[in-house]
Amino acid sequence: MFGGGVSKSLNSNLVCLAIRNLPSSILEVNFYDAHNHLQDDRFGGKQNELLAACKKSGVARMVVNGVCESDWTQVLQLAQSNQQVLPSFGYHPWYLAERTPDWLKILETFLDAIPSAIGEIGLDRWKPDLSYAGQEEVFLAQLRLATERNLPVSIHCLQTWGRLNDLLREHPRPARGFVLHSFGGPPEIIPAFAKLGAYFSFPGYFLHERKLRQRETFRSVPVERLLIETDAPDQPLPLEKHLFPLATADGKTLNYPANLGAVYQGLAEFLGEPIESLAPRVEENFQRVFAGL
Repeated sequence: MFGGGVSKSLNSNLVCLAIRNLPSSILEVNFYDAHNHLQDDRFGGKQNELLAACKKSGVARMVVNGVCESDWTQVLQLAQSNQQVLPSFGYHPWYLAERTPDWLKILETFLDAIPSAIGEIGLDRWKPDLSYAGQEEVFLAQLRLATERNLPVSIHCLQTWGRLNDLLREHPRPARGFVLHSFGGPPEIIPAFAKLGAYFSFPGYFLHERKLRQRETFRSVPVERLLIETDAPDQPLPLEKHLFPLATADGKTLNYPANLGAVYQGLAEFLGEPIESLAPRVEENFQRVFAGL
């Protein structure tokens, strides 16, 4: 998901990194964020400082997803200056009304500029007042581009799981697979998607008590198909689970990728396994789908 929104300045005391208070198990593994939006204006231009904090908290790499032409340059610049950032460029269904006539050619120029993924793209029948017209056309154009170049693609899907499954079955897909970002579909559809090449990404937001159904769904995800994400700055994990609270000038807490270890820890506890065994498996899955990028 991607909320956009008005930029809010961050406090000068940008990050409170209480490294010494972290569980030793979290400090001993590497974390891979399969999906976030670090380019978002809500981070107030402090991205380089945030990336340094993320490195200290064990985040080895992160996929930063663009959502429309207006933010692709920001994603590119972050990737060019930070090896932690794996860039991804795509048109999110919420922003299709903003696309220019040459949007697909422009997308290709970004893909030519740097090794990258395609995303965030997708289908959405959930957002109020969002037209569905044109969503499938734009989605399929980007899926075709990902397939031609064999690039991983990050897919947003809300209340369109059946139709997404149909489209993926009916059209070519990248050989390396695709990521179902913040997967919230029914468990019954997991085998069908996995057969098509899906990876299923778990966000920290699902650690909220009210999201038990979504957490339970991940018990059905094949171990070789599991990824973990923050979706920062959106989909925050429960406030008490924030390892590194990031305060905005108005006192609100912003989700950011340094909290990725808490997402891993929360999912590991829910699944009943040590983080020391979960993290290497997620790393292997991440490296497989994003190999070479």
